[in-house]
Amino acid sequence: MVLVDSESAVILRLRGPLELKCQLDSTDAVLMQKAISRTFEALRLQVKSEACVLAVCDSPVLIWPNKWVFEEITPDTPCEDIFQWIQTDDQETGGKRKTKKKNRKGLLVSVINLSLMMEVTKPGPLTAPILTRTVQKSHFLRATLPMDCAVRSSCGDTINNGCGRLLEALDRQLFEMEKVTLQHMRGATLLVPEPLNFLLPEPNGLVTVAFPRGVPDKELEARRRELHEQFELPGDRPYFRRANAYHFPNEPYKDGYLRNPHAVLTHPTLDNGKVYFVQGIYSYHHYMQDRLDDNGWGCAYRSLQTICSWFQQQGYVERCVPSHKEIQQALVNVGDKQSSFVGSRQWIGSIEVQAVLDHLLGVTSKIMFVSQGSELASKGRELAHHFLSEGTPVMIGGGVLAHTILGVAWSETTGEIRYLILDPHYTGAEDLQVITEKGWCGWKGPDFWDQTAYYNLCLPQRPRVI
Repeated sequence: MVLVDSESAVILRLRGPLELKCQLDSTDAVLMQKAISRTFEALRLQVKSEACVLAVCDSPVLIWPNKWVFEEITPDTPCEDIFQWIQTDDQETGGKRKTKKKNRKGLLVSVINLSLMMEVTKPGPLTAPILTRTVQKSHFLRATLPMDCAVRSSCGDTINNGCGRLLEALDRQLFEMEKVTLQHMRGATLLVPEPLNFLLPEPNGLVTVAFPRGVPDKELEARRRELHEQFELPGDRPYFRRANAYHFPNEPYKDGYLRNPHAVLTHPTLDNGKVYFVQGIYSYHHYMQDRLDDNGWGCAYRSLQTICSWFQQQGYVERCVPSHKEIQQALVNVGDKQSSFVGSRQWIGSIEVQAVLDHLLGVTSKIMFVSQGSELASKGRELAHHFLSEGTPVMIGGGVLAHTILGVAWSETTGEIRYLILDPHYTGAEDLQVITEKGWCGWKGPDFWDQTAYYNLCLPQRPRVI
């Protein structure tokens, strides 16, 4: 496991394929399991052999961890110094630069990616090959195991220590993959074990778990319950669904949406105030995305999409974020709108957002009615409680505008309040700097709201499930 809880952390992540090749001379279940166990033992010996090589990605650094051979560096080189050898996309050839990125808690996290390789040639003279021919019937199992291990190292730790712990993690992962493989064998067919990294609440940190590929989360509930007990996690929210897998800070999201733009903002300072945030990961949805011109009418749709992305990325639902037409069709299906509503450019509000969440995601919501915007300044306690207990984004609609509330800074003694607003009216590119500096995601005071307009707030409730 990897703890990411210090001022600065280096994560060493090792990935690479290991080929599982196993000849089964019998279809007897016990004999097949013994043969597969022997194959996994051979892989563990291979990882411990001198042929094992760790290559630092995008650099000339090579490490033979089992024979203390290091190219370009020494065993005592601090892990953090490896960054000077890593070539980044925005550097000129030969340039060296050390970069850090922040994780979702705002802590400095650097990731060193390493590739797992095996030497094919051996030192010494080559020998002539010997060919043999055996006639017999047997099953030959072959699978590529996608190894993925991560360990935390403080900046002062040496690369030798870090690589030693990586090999220990690799050995443990092979044991777990063997267990998963044997548990989910279907005759002579193997389900390839899939390693996933999960960032758990402290003090657990980052842990790696292997699940059988192709088996849906709902069929793994018993295993996930075991993991909840092992790591002393509550049983009312998912931590080990595939959607909960940790997204390393150096990996871009393939769908193009920004995640958690609020994470780079500075918290407002209030007298005896506390800050209450959305819990988890969401995508920022706004005007003009998805090749759809919804400027002027789609703000509530976009706020709803942000909320749906939260439930998807926390592992509560597997369905994709709904499109505008899917949202409209859902409202027709529940009897809220006529069929002509589908494909229109008509607005929706908080009540419609509540109906769609219930129909498409099975998520219930509470509605907070505010007769005029000036009353929002007194809703600090309710909003703080929501973010503490539910942690979901809140959709607020009033007049012709809709916004997403991601948190509040609130002082119980003075009543002073600030709202963390994600604005769906933004029409530009996915530029985090522009979005945060121009206030499309930012802290707003009570004067942000129309003081005389009414507002409805949709507060989605977190399902109590594993």
